[in-house]
Amino acid sequence: MTSTAKKKETISSIITVRRNRALDQQGYWSLLLRILFLALAGWVMFTQVFLITQVSGNAMFPAVKDGDLVIAFRLQQEYAKNDVVVYTADGEPHIGRIAARATDVVTLDESGTLLVNGTAQSGEIMYPTYAKEGMEYPYKVPEGQVFILGDYRTQTEDSRDFGSIPLENVQGKVITILRRRGL
Repeated sequence: MTSTAKKKETISSIITVRRNRALDQQGYWSLLLRILFLALAGWVMFTQVFLITQVSGNAMFPAVKDGDLVIAFRLQQEYAKNDVVVYTADGEPHIGRIAARATDVVTLDESGTLLVNGTAQSGEIMYPTYAKEGMEYPYKVPEGQVFILGDYRTQTEDSRDFGSIPLENVQGKVITILRRRGL
């Protein structure tokens, strides 16, 4: 080989090495941008759209047990009766079932029957609903608020203790329950 051919070969190999380095760097930047995008999308999904929290206490026993993980949808605008929701009362998160909405009249009688607008609410709840100190019944739920009860009615803190809950304090509607067994 002549010296000119060697120079062309070395220049060609240098160009190939530099091109490969540039492609590698481009690939690393592309990977980094993808990872950042996925991290940002995950952050938005789990802080703004969904709520993942661990239940403490047996307020919703037997439907939701102590230690279960719940996933709630934060963007829910309207809540219906019997929706299970995560809400904040006295600065602490709680879980409960909406028993009455704005303008509904809640009555609790001595036999443990829950009446909403004069209609007995039984459903799948197997515990009686007794009135607690501090609230007068019949109770009319104010506008922009909901009346929330736990399913384990005899052993829970709920709207009978806190009063009706403002809709701003309802963090989301529970859409999935992940049992603690196996976690």
